[in-house]
Amino acid sequence: MTTRHLLISAGRGPQECAWAVARLTQRLEADAARKGLTIERVETVKGDRPGTFLSILVKISGGKAEALLTAWSGTLCWQAPSPFRQGTSRKNWYVVAQPCDPDTTRTEFDEGEVDVVACRTGGPGGQRRNKVSTAARATHRPSGLVIVVDTERHFGQNRSRAIALIRHRLMRADDAAERAAVAARRHIHDELVRGDPTRTERP
Repeated sequence: MTTRHLLISAGRGPQECAWAVARLTQRLEADAARKGLTIERVETVKGDRPGTFLSILVKISGGKAEALLTAWSGTLCWQAPSPFRQGTSRKNWYVVAQPCDPDTTRTEFDEGEVDVVACRTGGPGGQRRNKVSTAARATHRPSGLVIVVDTERHFGQNRSRAIALIRHRLMRADDAAERAAVAARRHIHDELVRGDPTRTERP
């Protein structure tokens, strides 16, 4: 089953745009239901007014999820008079909808997936260190990450340090991926282009 995520954001628009996010998300949910898709709000950020949202992240599941995502991506327009400012003549309220991937997979570390072999390394430490294979070369098979440790005089100690370093490097890589995913989602809020919408909806 195909599963995709769509983030609908008011960007930095006025309060009417947060109102438009709520209305357009309802239309999207109705469209998904007509197409036999499952849609779920997985994250919402409420606006200042009741029933408004600065952003809504939805998860769409089903065989036609990709087609629905394409149809609802880009600049969306909710065309209706403002419910908050009766004197304004503006009727077009723009929001941005972009696919995103909120899930980053944490690496499941399994020591059994690490191959460790003894090896020799050069450098300071005396003749014995160069002649005896006390260094440890550890390879994490799933990622291809390789660590060589020769700081200790005994292979067993270098082996333990190498495995610990691999675990640490994988955790750092996962943390960096999570930060990148959050930054990408924040960037979506600034991508709103007003005018020439890809989709316009009305009450």
